[in-house]
Amino acid sequence: MTSAATPENAGNTENASAAYGAPDPDTAEGRSTLRKAITASALGNATEWFDYGVYATLTTYITLNFFPGELGSIGTMLGFAVSFVLRPLGGFIWGPLGDKLGRKTVLATTIVLMAGATFCMGLIPSVDTIGVWAPILLITLRVIQGFSTGGEYGGAATFMAEYAPDRQRGRRGSFLEFGTLAGFAAGSAVVLVLELLLSEDAMAGWGWRLPFFIALPLGLVGFYLRTRLAETPVFQEIEPEEKAESSAFGGLKELLAQYWRPILTMFAMVIALNVANYTLLTYLPTYLQTTIGLDPSAATATILIGELVMMALIPFSGALSDRVGRKPMWLTSLIGLLVLSIPLFLLMRQGFGWAIVAFAVLGILYLPQLSTISATFPAMFPTQVRYAGFAISYNVATAAFGGTAPLVSDAVIQGTGFDLFPALYMMAACVIGLIAMPCFKETAGASLRGTQIPETGALPVLERR
Repeated sequence: MTSAATPENAGNTENASAAYGAPDPDTAEGRSTLRKAITASALGNATEWFDYGVYATLTTYITLNFFPGELGSIGTMLGFAVSFVLRPLGGFIWGPLGDKLGRKTVLATTIVLMAGATFCMGLIPSVDTIGVWAPILLITLRVIQGFSTGGEYGGAATFMAEYAPDRQRGRRGSFLEFGTLAGFAAGSAVVLVLELLLSEDAMAGWGWRLPFFIALPLGLVGFYLRTRLAETPVFQEIEPEEKAESSAFGGLKELLAQYWRPILTMFAMVIALNVANYTLLTYLPTYLQTTIGLDPSAATATILIGELVMMALIPFSGALSDRVGRKPMWLTSLIGLLVLSIPLFLLMRQGFGWAIVAFAVLGILYLPQLSTISATFPAMFPTQVRYAGFAISYNVATAAFGGTAPLVSDAVIQGTGFDLFPALYMMAACVIGLIAMPCFKETAGASLRGTQIPETGALPVLERR
């Protein structure tokens, strides 16, 4: 027999949420629980992106220590890209386990693996000390980091979305991406401070290692917070029979057979999202130094200032999506980047001040996508396959297109000298995202409860017939 929320409760999603055990944002206890859930989710994302921020900002030192030679920067970009090779495998493994065993069990594991791998990168001797084993060990740790990240991001977004009140999912969920920017900005800031305090020789010799060590305490704090929280109310609500009816990988078969349309839609949207993401947040520090000629400190400062602007605006962007919907936000961002990427990349060439302005504007144009990830993507799948659906779609697209964006851009620029390629690459990705928009259903305010795909205006189905 199919059961559903009553129309009265459906019209008041906050009361409906409280009725089935979700935190009530109108009470002190509910607000405290939401804060803990948001912090636990965002801290793992911050740890992940702290690693990316440090790696991206330290590319010149990593090249010197691990990939010396004429094509060394390509080796360093390969070290970044290879971390994405196992992300899809991580999604295929961690995602179904998260739908079977629960969100928090998997998330507690992935954050420890991520933090440990990042910490160990700072311990690897240089190529002058152990020869070819240096780049081999670096790439091995990047693969471990990528495998664990394959379960981290989709799980963290799902965890936060399932805890958030339906009418506040955009605002609350935006703090996951606040964690993204905070982690990346912290990584950049730590490197900038070290570059200002240490000599070039000290930085190249041992100073570059210090930022990697910070990841371990971040990961341990995240592990503690995640293990202290209860499983999400949405996941707990599914009937025990539903959880036990098949193995974790039987659920994977159901996902691929029944939900291939949202998988493909999300795949296209993630291409647009992450080509922009990894071009702007990861490749631009290298681009500003090697192509435009800024010194390392100026390049780091440019990215850091832009990230701080994005951090200040991201909660407002997420809250706006609760009012106007996710789809208008995505359309605005995709069209804005499609039209303005080349003019803004040309503006970067005019000097340090204009590079800051151009990057900040690009960041603001990208923000409507970034701020709504954890409100948009988990809502594209029903509860019993949500973690796996998000993790697989997101990580396959990211591995194929997003994580390789720095490597592709660097290789094309070095091979052809065409330094506007990163802008064109982002524009092409935006076109793919726009093609997916007609298939994207609006889910602002929709309940994530039940075993049917959420949709604005629909009632949640709690059991299947």
